[in-house]
Amino acid sequence: MRASDVLAGLDPEQRAVATALSGPVCVIAGAGTGKTRAITHRIAHGVLTGAFDPRRTLAVTFTTRAAGEMRGRLRTLGVDGVQARTFHSAALRQARYFWPQITGGELPEISRSKLPLVGSAAARCRVPTDRTVLRDLASEIEWAKVSNVMAESYVESARAAHREVGGVDAETVARVYAAYEDLKTDRGLLDMEDILLAAVGLLAGHPGVADAIRAQYHHFVVDEYQDVSPVQQRLLDLWLGDRDEVCVVGDPAQTIYSFAGAQPDYLLNFPRRYAEAAVVRLFRDYRSTPEVVGVANSVLRGGRTAQAGVVLEAQRPPGPKPSFVEHTDELAEAAWVADQIAKLVANGTPAREVAVLFRVNAQSEAYEQALADAGIAYVVRGAERFFDRAEVRQAAMLLRAATRSADTAPDAPDAAAATAAVLSAAGWSPTPPAGGGAVRERWESLAAVVALAEEVVAARSGATLADVVTELEARAAAQHAPVADGVTLASLHSAKGLEWDAVFVVGCHEGTLPLSYAETPAQIEEERRLLYVGVTRAREQLSISWSLARQPGGRGNRRPSRFLDGVRPGGMARSDHRERSAAAGKGRRSGAPARCRVCGSPLVEAVDRKLGRCGSCPSSMDEALFDRLRAWRLEQAQEQKVPAYVVFTDATLTAIAEARPADTTALSAIPGVGRTKLERYGDDVLDLCRDVGDE
Repeated sequence: MRASDVLAGLDPEQRAVATALSGPVCVIAGAGTGKTRAITHRIAHGVLTGAFDPRRTLAVTFTTRAAGEMRGRLRTLGVDGVQARTFHSAALRQARYFWPQITGGELPEISRSKLPLVGSAAARCRVPTDRTVLRDLASEIEWAKVSNVMAESYVESARAAHREVGGVDAETVARVYAAYEDLKTDRGLLDMEDILLAAVGLLAGHPGVADAIRAQYHHFVVDEYQDVSPVQQRLLDLWLGDRDEVCVVGDPAQTIYSFAGAQPDYLLNFPRRYAEAAVVRLFRDYRSTPEVVGVANSVLRGGRTAQAGVVLEAQRPPGPKPSFVEHTDELAEAAWVADQIAKLVANGTPAREVAVLFRVNAQSEAYEQALADAGIAYVVRGAERFFDRAEVRQAAMLLRAATRSADTAPDAPDAAAATAAVLSAAGWSPTPPAGGGAVRERWESLAAVVALAEEVVAARSGATLADVVTELEARAAAQHAPVADGVTLASLHSAKGLEWDAVFVVGCHEGTLPLSYAETPAQIEEERRLLYVGVTRAREQLSISWSLARQPGGRGNRRPSRFLDGVRPGGMARSDHRERSAAAGKGRRSGAPARCRVCGSPLVEAVDRKLGRCGSCPSSMDEALFDRLRAWRLEQAQEQKVPAYVVFTDATLTAIAEARPADTTALSAIPGVGRTKLERYGDDVLDLCRDVGDE
């Protein structure tokens, strides 16, 4: 490919980036404006014109998948040899090479997880914790380390930064932090932050190491620069030395990781630091319709970030108007969202092209239940990297072992079935577990691996288990995680970098977005940016919703998020969804809270509302009927090739087995049995109920 070919098809601003080949360059790139396209074409143009030596060029980003995508795009442009890595990957490579030369020994082992060590440190400090607090402590230690905050100065720094760990005071966090560092040293371990610190120490303390790395790399590109932490910036400074051949790319409007040490000031102050820097702003949005872009711009317009970011200009044709919908309570909101998604899917939108985004993970439960009731498959996207999960590593190990065994799953008709058979040892089953939490997350991970095997079989006739393992390892190397097909449920943080045809941003009321504990102007502004990130994930259809009360019958005193002021259409009437709310709690007075049919207590948990009784109250379930219902459900799920919960959840089957309905009226009164499911499955379920009654 010729250098001139690389520039073809770029818009004027992208071309300006691609042709700025010397000196410092700062690219402010709005959401959907093609920043990866711009910087990969810049690298390719530099290599093809001879301005860059590919072996002397380092592109740094924040995820292995993004780095892999960058390498893939460069290969497509005819450029090989450029190093595209994460900060951690580049630092680890350098530390492993130079550490033995400086210390005479190998780099210490890297701990896979902080939680066991943090737990031991907390126990040493006699700090009682549960798993949630341990995770919070681990996250706080990560923040401190990437912010160059040592344990002895943590209390002062945490107070200055308005840091809080729920239920643990700053002095106690500092003691646990110090104990954690001591334990790590005693056991000869490093954590992920130590990799960056080790590389910084080697370059800063040993001129020969710095000289060698600066001789290796002459040009640097840093993606997602708004997310750089102090220790990462220090590492970049040491790589550069007194040179200025660096191009940084970022969007201040998408700075949402300050809790993890990200500091957008490095991006915002780049032109001050380098007075001769070329500054290019990418503002042409190729992702979203003008209607979605209009909402995104309006969300930012009310805050301080608008001054530093870009005003997006949509390049796509017009699309549907975004909706802003108010609901009486959270159940009504979830039921409405599920209903809208069902209509989208019925009209041809693939379920995988729909997402429900929320501020905190606890909001997921209501939407999981509502989608399951509507017969719509879903996947819950977590923050942990897929291939780092313990169950995924175990699955890969079991599959590799199975390829070496001649008698593994001898009756399996193909590699997909063989994969499912092998993973049954890790807890896989065709039927998902009841409820959510860690057990559900583990099942979803294994379900995604089984789905990957099905993709391999569909794409390659005669595919073997070894082919599945090869594909899994290739995906792991590129951090290209497989997913089970379904609607994505994700937090706004987890959604960054992704996009869907249709996006529902839910729970947009005061106290949740922004969160109630976001008090300082900086914290409020970051909450605004979270909403902006959620809005800009949508290509075509966008819905923003909120509810007036948490529970049906509760006081409707919530207010829509302040970030929607000036964004919602003027004079918009409040939508009344009392009928929907009543449908979510069939059998009770409209607006009245559901009560246990045994003891009369109000029902709070979703599963209890579905059962119509407290979990602690005695069940009248017909176990024989429940077993038959589960067996029937499994047959239906296998025939339709969907997860079993899409047919009916365990809670709904339990409610049916307790009520033993004799006709369609009684069956339709059970939560989870809507009109569609009544039409599809009603006769079968009633026949099963009658069969058990005749025994």
